Amino acid sequence: MDQEYERRLLRQINHQNLPTEARLSKCGSATCSPVSIRSGDRFIPTRAGSNWSINFHYANENCRSPNQTHKVKDATSDSSKGALAWNGEQLSSGSRDRVILQRDVRTSPSAERRLQGHRQEVCGLKWSPDHQHLASGGNDNKLLVWNSSSLLPVQQYSDHLAAVKAIAWSPHQHGLLASGGGTADRCLRFWNTLTGQALQSTDTGSQVCNLAWSKHANELVSTHGYSQNQVLVWKYPSLTQVAKLTGHSYRVLYLAVSPDGEAIVTGAGDETLRFWNVFSKTRCTKESKSVLNLFTRIR
Repeated sequence: MDQEYERRLLRQINHQNLPTEARLSKCGSATCSPVSIRSGDRFIPTRAGSNWSINFHYANENCRSPNQTHKVKDATSDSSKGALAWNGEQLSSGSRDRVILQRDVRTSPSAERRLQGHRQEVCGLKWSPDHQHLASGGNDNKLLVWNSSSLLPVQQYSDHLAAVKAIAWSPHQHGLLASGGGTADRCLRFWNTLTGQALQSTDTGSQVCNLAWSKHANELVSTHGYSQNQVLVWKYPSLTQVAKLTGHSYRVLYLAVSPDGEAIVTGAGDETLRFWNVFSKTRCTKESKSVLNLFTRIR
């Protein structure tokens, strides 16, 4: 992570309120960062190589640290949490009522569309890059694909043995969909939605919580829960592991990719955000434009 980005990150954390107390962390290493405290929340950025982590604690006098009052909640047990996915001006949402609602923010809420296909809670949603297809995953272990006009799924995949929360469409190969299963499954699976065929799969060894493709190369990152709580980078289609990133002590439930596509941020039940440089533009390899490649979109 470059120095300018580090400075902007620290300014963003501290610009709203001046710190009431500031001190250097007691660390013999020169890579330790300052610790600053302000009323309300305490933000502790630390640096280790290219990895930033930010710990969130409560510093109010009338509020004890969450670690002192309760254990970190297993987010997978909170059935009230669903899934959201934007598609232009349209928002798709899914929850434990098993229904996917589609609303256009420009119209009345009464004009919503209701998609019914899952038999248990909807826990994953993702629109395809061409905005034509919606993939949904559920606690019924099903992965469904919907088109933009139908009220019923046009494809259903049932190979996963646990809930499907992690879903990602490839930005490089048209119709290529990746999904990850929960603790009883642990597999990454890839699907050709143009033909309805199952492609490669691999056992990751841990619950798959999130998936995201690189914008620059045919690679993807997965975050995991029980039992290893790691972040993995994969090369596709060989499914070789490019990197294994560790540091989180609880399941890595949240993942976001930076606008430039080179860095990611992960959030976990250990109350930390960690920033990683995982995708490099210099390693980008252009996709073959062969007419024999069924996934390549004709432009």
